[in-house]
Amino acid sequence: MSMRHTLSAPALFAGTTVLRRRLSQIAAALAAGLPLYWVLGPQPLAWLAWCAPLPMLWLALRSSRRDAAWMTFVAAVLGLSSNVAYFRLLMPLPAVLAVITVKALLWLLVVLASRRLVLRYQASWTVLAYPVLWVAIDTLMAALLPDGNWGSLAYSQADNLAVLQVAALAGVPGLLFLLCLAPSALALLLAGGRAYVPAAGATLLLLAAAFAAGAWRVQDAPAPAGPLAGLAAIDDFIGPATPPARAQAVWDQYARHVEQLAGQGARLVLLPEKIAVLAPAQADAVRQRFQALARGTGTWIVLGIGVQDAAGRRNLAWLFSPDGAAPVSYQKHHLAPPERDFLAGSAYAVQPVAGQAMGLAICKDMHFAPLGQAYGAAGAQAMLVPAWDFQLDGWMGARMTVVRGVESGYAVLRAAREGVLTVSDAYGRVLAERASSAMPGSTLLAPLPAALPAPTWAGWLGPLFGWLCVALGAILLCLGRRAVPSA
Repeated sequence: MSMRHTLSAPALFAGTTVLRRRLSQIAAALAAGLPLYWVLGPQPLAWLAWCAPLPMLWLALRSSRRDAAWMTFVAAVLGLSSNVAYFRLLMPLPAVLAVITVKALLWLLVVLASRRLVLRYQASWTVLAYPVLWVAIDTLMAALLPDGNWGSLAYSQADNLAVLQVAALAGVPGLLFLLCLAPSALALLLAGGRAYVPAAGATLLLLAAAFAAGAWRVQDAPAPAGPLAGLAAIDDFIGPATPPARAQAVWDQYARHVEQLAGQGARLVLLPEKIAVLAPAQADAVRQRFQALARGTGTWIVLGIGVQDAAGRRNLAWLFSPDGAAPVSYQKHHLAPPERDFLAGSAYAVQPVAGQAMGLAICKDMHFAPLGQAYGAAGAQAMLVPAWDFQLDGWMGARMTVVRGVESGYAVLRAAREGVLTVSDAYGRVLAERASSAMPGSTLLAPLPAALPAPTWAGWLGPLFGWLCVALGAILLCLGRRAVPSA
């Protein structure tokens, strides 16, 4: 005997309702991920970073734990997908997917832990959960990962001069805390109502104080008053397969740039990172040529070069002086993914150049606050940074370096191939900037920024605040393990 099973009208209605609810949740998760897409990539929108996490946090607070989990993950993956094109330049697709998944899981951890604390305690202090947990994770990444905290949301504010001054007080940890506190307070206010008005009010006062103090600090910043400095970059790389005539043309063009910039009054000329990787004999010929060029033009010259000998490959920055002496040599500390077979350096170099104490670093070195702070402690008034970017990360690479200058109180000159030529002062003001280009290349001429008259506090307060958040984050995670009613 066969039986025909049919759905009753109430069951069909219930199924349709569930489907509509699920589709609306998917749409909400995607909508929450869209603002993140524009702030989690290598060229974030600064203003949007203050509110981009808000939809995700609000959804989590208004949903069950299970729904909050998958919606947060979907939104985070969508936001992080803005990095796919850039990550593909550095790693294979499986590694790209793994990195995005891990980062999305970190978002899931922070949002669910914050949600749990808010629902469990329903107190104003829980507004601190989201920013404290993110600062804790950012601090651990900066200390433990080979790429540090590259792409930290804090760097999105590198062009926001008023709030950027927080980095001089508490470094990236302090800046990131403020940036995460704003959406946390708004989410609690929208989801919890009047109970969180005091938390929102305190947040508003803190942000207003930070912006006002920062604007006052920048207002008193001195104008550039130093001698002229020149920067030059040619995107073309001299590799093993480069025809000798082409390689010679690139070197000749760099020499012409130095002569032209010196003729325009530059007392210092900065060239980019690793123009070529050469055997010792070839490198020695380049050294002799630019040593003579520095003497002939009366300028300081910084040149980035790779040298390969029996000991291995090294990424170096050579500083040539106008007196024709042997160059000061600096070896890169923090190596990029394509440089895994290079040898890392450990020494620092601070030299008197054009009337200022100047330090040498190479590209990725300036992504790490401890190295930047070490130069500040050594008395550097400006940093000379040859660099080589990957086009898509040109803005991020330059602005992370700008933030290092604000943290440690010095100007930064950065000449990047496949990126931008940048001159910034100790307050984070970008005084001159120009995109690099292929042959014949790009040049930039600008006065050296004035030295900062007083030291910053970020060298000790920033790490202290960051590791305090690590400790508080661990405590908050333990507190969140208590059961949440009706969650």
